[in-house]
Amino acid sequence: MKRRHFGALTAAVVALAGTFGAWAAVGAGTIAPNIAAAVADPSRPAADTALDAARKPAETLAFIGLKPGDKVVDVFAGPYFDRLFAKAVGPGGKVYMFLPAEVVKLKEAPALANGSTPFPDHPNVIALTAPINAFSVPEPVDVVWIRQNYHDLHDPFMGPADVPAFNRAVFKALRPGGLYVVVDHSAPDGSGLADTNTTHRIDAAAVKTEVMAAGFRFVGESDILRNPADPRTALVFDKSIRGHTDQFIYKFRKPR
Repeated sequence: MKRRHFGALTAAVVALAGTFGAWAAVGAGTIAPNIAAAVADPSRPAADTALDAARKPAETLAFIGLKPGDKVVDVFAGPYFDRLFAKAVGPGGKVYMFLPAEVVKLKEAPALANGSTPFPDHPNVIALTAPINAFSVPEPVDVVWIRQNYHDLHDPFMGPADVPAFNRAVFKALRPGGLYVVVDHSAPDGSGLADTNTTHRIDAAAVKTEVMAAGFRFVGESDILRNPADPRTALVFDKSIRGHTDQFIYKFRKPR
C-alpha cells in the first residue's frame, strides 16, 4: 500500500494559518493575476510554500487556465492544491474536494460529511465522498483534476476501479468545453499498466488511450514537471527520486 498526500489534510482541517514563503515562479507577466495572487497568498502554510519549487503551482494553474468563477473537482483531494484552486477561482467559484470512500476507509483521508466546508478560510471548498465507481458532482464543472493518483485507479485497494466507467463519469461531470487534467508519475514508454502497483507509475500513452476512449480530445501537455534524469524505474517513494520524479501533465477537453 503506497503512501499518499492525504494525511496532511487532517491537520489542515484543524489549522490552516501559515506564514508566507518565497514564491519562485515564472515571471509575473506570464501569469494571470488571479493565479499570481493565489500562489502569493500570505495565508498559505509554510509547509505548502516549501513545496512550490518542486510542484510549480503558478505554471501548473496557468497551463490549466484557471479563471475566477470556475468550478473545479479535485479527485483524491489534497489541501495543497485545493487552497490554491480556492483562491484562484475566488468567491464566485467552487472547489469540490472528492475523497474516494476507498481511501477514507483506509484512513488515509479524514471522513468528511458530503457538503461540508472543511477550510474556514476558503468556504468555497466543498467536501464530497463516495465510492470511486459512484463518482459524480452536484453541478456541471469546468475542470476535473487528478494528480499522482490516476494510476491508483488500476490498483487492488481501489477495487480496482472501473476505469472506463470512471472516465465516462468525469466526462458527464464536465460542462461542454470543460477540461480533464491528469498529472502522474511517468513509467517507461510502452509499459502500459505494468507498474501501477509496483513503482506506482503509469505509461502516459496508456492514460491518453483510456481517457480519449471516454470521448475526450487531447488538447495539450506540459513539460514543467519532466525530469529526464529520472530513469522511471524506481519506486516513486525511493529517496533517490522522491519529489523529483518525471511527471507528465495531460490536458483533455470535453467537446463543445
